[in-house]
Amino acid sequence: MYLKLPPPLVLLITLAGMYFLAIYWPLWSFSFAGQQVIVLLLCLIGAILGLASIVSFAKARTTVDPHRPQKATRLVTTGIYHFSRNPMYLCLAVLLVAAFIYFGAISSLVMIPLFVFYMNNFQIEPEEEVLSELFGDEYQQYCTQVRRWC
Repeated sequence: MYLKLPPPLVLLITLAGMYFLAIYWPLWSFSFAGQQVIVLLLCLIGAILGLASIVSFAKARTTVDPHRPQKATRLVTTGIYHFSRNPMYLCLAVLLVAAFIYFGAISSLVMIPLFVFYMNNFQIEPEEEVLSELFGDEYQQYCTQVRRWC
């Protein structure tokens, strides 16, 4: 068994890693005109993805708790879930891209694939197993129609 961290904590750990890489190993630092605007736009996109995800779950009246997917009462496939099976995690990834641009150091980019790897293997795959058990063929069909991230 492994320690399953809450996704917001994984985000904070990843952000901390990005920060330390940008400060203490700032390989190929960059800055450009419009950098802050792009960061703000990405934060806005991330927030919209996150809010749309929560609204879809609220409308379906099912759990949003990533630690207890077995408590799901409905398979949410509408709204933002029509385009991504994991828009909440996509939201976090978009926020990490915003942080990468904000920090302005190529070295911090290494943390984003590590985040995706962790989320795929320790968060998403276990959730998918539970959802497959709960919703069977309906979930399998959904997986063939909608991508995991975007």
